[in-house]
Amino acid sequence: MDARKLSKLRKDLVAFLDAVVGTLGNARRRRWCEAYVRGVLLDGQRKSIEPMSVRLKKIEQGEEDYEQALQQFINQSPWDEQVVLDSLQSWVGRRFGADGYLILDDTGFPKQGQHSVGVARQYTGTLGKVASCQVAVTLQLATDREVLGLDARLYLPQAWADDRERCKESGIPAEVAYQPKWQLALAMLRRARVNGFSGTVLADSLFGTVTEFRQQLAADGWTYCVGIDSTLKVIAADADLGPVPKYSGRGQPPKRPLKVRAGAKSPNVKQWAVEHAADFHKVTWREGTKGKMAGRFAAWRVRPAHKLSAGKEPLEACWLLVEWPKDSEHPAKFFFSNLPPTTSLKRLVATAKSRWWIEHSYRELKDELGLDHFEGRSWRGWHHHVVLVLWSYAFLQDVRRRRAKKGASAQRYRCSASNCKSSWRVGAAAACSADKPSASLSPFSHHR
Repeated sequence: MDARKLSKLRKDLVAFLDAVVGTLGNARRRRWCEAYVRGVLLDGQRKSIEPMSVRLKKIEQGEEDYEQALQQFINQSPWDEQVVLDSLQSWVGRRFGADGYLILDDTGFPKQGQHSVGVARQYTGTLGKVASCQVAVTLQLATDREVLGLDARLYLPQAWADDRERCKESGIPAEVAYQPKWQLALAMLRRARVNGFSGTVLADSLFGTVTEFRQQLAADGWTYCVGIDSTLKVIAADADLGPVPKYSGRGQPPKRPLKVRAGAKSPNVKQWAVEHAADFHKVTWREGTKGKMAGRFAAWRVRPAHKLSAGKEPLEACWLLVEWPKDSEHPAKFFFSNLPPTTSLKRLVATAKSRWWIEHSYRELKDELGLDHFEGRSWRGWHHHVVLVLWSYAFLQDVRRRRAKKGASAQRYRCSASNCKSSWRVGAAAACSADKPSASLSPFSHHR
C-alpha cells in the first residue's frame, strides 16, 4: 500500500503490535520492529532491507541510519521468533477463530549464491524443477473467508546439517539437526494445537505419500485429507484376507491372515481407479467467479497396502479419492483421507480442493509482502524476516475483515431504509466477488 494509506492505519498497526509483540524487550527493538513491518507493507518492488530502509527514511525524514538499524534488528537482535509466533497464533485464534483447514506446504526461495543458510540444489515446486534455492515448510489457516500464515520453518538439507562448521557460520543453533519436511510439518501442527487450533489437515503428496506422516497425524488426533503418489497400493476395505492359520505347535504362533504373505499382489491407486472407471461422475464443489467449479471424481473405502507384497498387513481403512478430468486419458490426482466413513463424495471433494487457498496467499506473501526477498545469510535473520512477513499479512487480513464488515453493515442499512428485504444477498454477492483474488494488496479491498 502507499504511504498515505499506511499512515491512516498507523494507530491500528501500533495496537496490533502491542497485542502481538509488546515491547520485544526494549523500546528501541520495538521501534525498529514497527519500522520493518511498515517497510513490508509499503509499496515497493523489493522488500529486502536496503530498499526498504531507503523508502522508510524518505517517508519519515529521519536522521538515523535506517539500513544499519534494520540490519541489526533482523540479523543480530536476540528476540525469540518462536515466542512471538505463539503470540501471533493466539491473536489469530481470537480474531479469526481457531478452527478451519490447516494447510501444510513447502515453498522455494530461489537463490543465486551458495552462502545463504539452507541453500542447496533441490527440487522446488515454485520453479517446477531442481534449482539452487532455500525451501520453507509452511502452515496456514483457511477459514470461511480468509487465509492466514501460522508458521514457517526453514528446511535444512542433510548436507547442511552434517556440516557443523557451515552451520556455525550461519548461526544455526547446535541443537538443530536434520529433519525431513514431514517432521517439520508435524512439529508445527503440534505447536498450533497447543495454541488452540483445530480442524482438518490438508497437504500435497510430498507429505501425504509418507506413511509415517499419515499415521502420526491419526495418532495425534487430526482429521486429514492429503495428496498421495499414484504408486501407493491399496486393497478394498472389506477385502477378505483369510483366517489366521492355526498354530502348528512349532515356533511363534501365526498372527497374520493367510493372504498376507510375501509376494502377495495389490493394485496401485492409479490401477485401482482405471479398474473402477465406471464409478466416476461429475461433482461440483463450489461457486467460482467464472461459474461452478466441477470435475469428475470417485471415492472408495480402501486399506493402504503398499507393503503387502513384503508380507505386511494393510493399514487401517480410509478414503481413496481420485480426480479424473473428462478430457484426460489417465486419472490425475489421488488423495487419502480419514474423514468418517459416512462422508459424502461432495464433502470429500470440497475438502481436498480447499488447498486452493495457498495459491492466493503465496501470491500476496511473496509478490506483495516479500516473503522470499530476504537477502541475509543467517538462520536468525531468515526466521525473523519470515515471521515479520506473517505478522504483516495477519494485520492486513484483519484490516480487510473489519472494513468488509463495515461495508456489509452499511449496505444492509441502505437496503433496510429502502424497504429492501433481501439484505442477505449482499453477503452472498460479496463472497462470490471475493472468490477471485485482486492484483492489489490494498487493505481497502477484501480478498477471499
